[in-house]
Amino acid sequence: MRELVRFLNDHEVTTRRFFLQTGLTGAALSLLPSAGFSAESAPELRQAVAELESLLTPPAEFRDVSRGKPIPHTLPEERLKEVGLTRETWRLEVIPDQEAPARMRKPMTKEAGTALDFPTLMQMAEKHSVRFLKAMTCLNIGCPLGTGIWEGVPLREVIWRTQPTENLRRVFYWGFHNDDPKQLFRSSLPIGRILEDPFDLPPVILCYKLNGQWLSPQRGGPVRLVVPEAYGFKSVKWLTHVVLTNAPHSNDTYADGNNDIDSPLKSFAATLSVPKEAAAGQPIPVTGYAQVGISGVSRVQVLILPRSQEPPADDPHFMTATWTDATILPPPENWGGALPDQKLPLPVQRFNDDGLPEAWPLRLSKLHWAVLHPALPPGDYTLRSRTIDEKGHAQPMPRPFRKSGHAAIETVNLTVR
Repeated sequence: MRELVRFLNDHEVTTRRFFLQTGLTGAALSLLPSAGFSAESAPELRQAVAELESLLTPPAEFRDVSRGKPIPHTLPEERLKEVGLTRETWRLEVIPDQEAPARMRKPMTKEAGTALDFPTLMQMAEKHSVRFLKAMTCLNIGCPLGTGIWEGVPLREVIWRTQPTENLRRVFYWGFHNDDPKQLFRSSLPIGRILEDPFDLPPVILCYKLNGQWLSPQRGGPVRLVVPEAYGFKSVKWLTHVVLTNAPHSNDTYADGNNDIDSPLKSFAATLSVPKEAAAGQPIPVTGYAQVGISGVSRVQVLILPRSQEPPADDPHFMTATWTDATILPPPENWGGALPDQKLPLPVQRFNDDGLPEAWPLRLSKLHWAVLHPALPPGDYTLRSRTIDEKGHAQPMPRPFRKSGHAAIETVNLTVR
């Protein structure tokens, strides 16, 4: 990528300019490379950085973990029309729960002809549409499925149209799954999260575009839910039903697999390029990415130790070892993701009018990092990478538990000859 190659040439000027434009100083300048890191002193990094993937993922290249037999997006076009999975035939019912009903004056139902259709959603979008950057990640997979600009109408705008009055504590929702109750995939949120956006989080949306393109059936189109801070199981595809309930509990399908259904995105680092073999006496170029979770990322670090070295019994994550700081690359000029001209479709929440993020790294998204590790003597080694969040917690803390999302420290073997 041209902008990342240029980063190695004028990284300090570029990064300082970015922070000055966004008004970030002080701690933000700690993201600058350490002394001696430059294109001239680190030519080994040029090729590795130039070959980095774009920060945004083209919609067609997102990893797919869809459920269903058959998977709904594989249905023939005529069947997609029949079941309401095209923009022309999509309908969303917003109704009270039968067992613990919330009170509402104007339910949206197919039977009454009041279900929300796509033209009406587009009318609402003229006033209420939002866009935001988000990494979509499965709770039980160790890498993001893809990162994109998600566009839609806040769910609260639709809920207010039903005129709820009282006894509303949660929202249950699900999508189309072959009209088979056994395949139904459900999720839920507290109503407070839908009606308000805590801190600087984007809203929960009825999403219809990804990276400026209509949402394809593969990505959950014509309309899916997207919950900015959550793992993918909360962002239900092929959305058909939203149920307002007075029940205090969740109904999430993912709870059946012993998963933590309320865990927001975690921060973690991973490598993209590591030489399998390195020459003794030569520095070792490494690049990678980090998912920036709800707790943010302040630093990325690497640790290379002899492969035979086991962690101390009282320090399984090598917390007391001496880790090497990597350089967090600044936001790119060209974002990729199959966007027109690779430019962001402004406005985008948490970005200014010039297309610059209001902070970097941006929570709930992804970053790239690079490091030139000092030379090592011959031997077999293991490389580890980790994030340090905005509170100073080193990965896998503060939430190391597997069923609340991936946070394990990656290990990569390399040999120095």
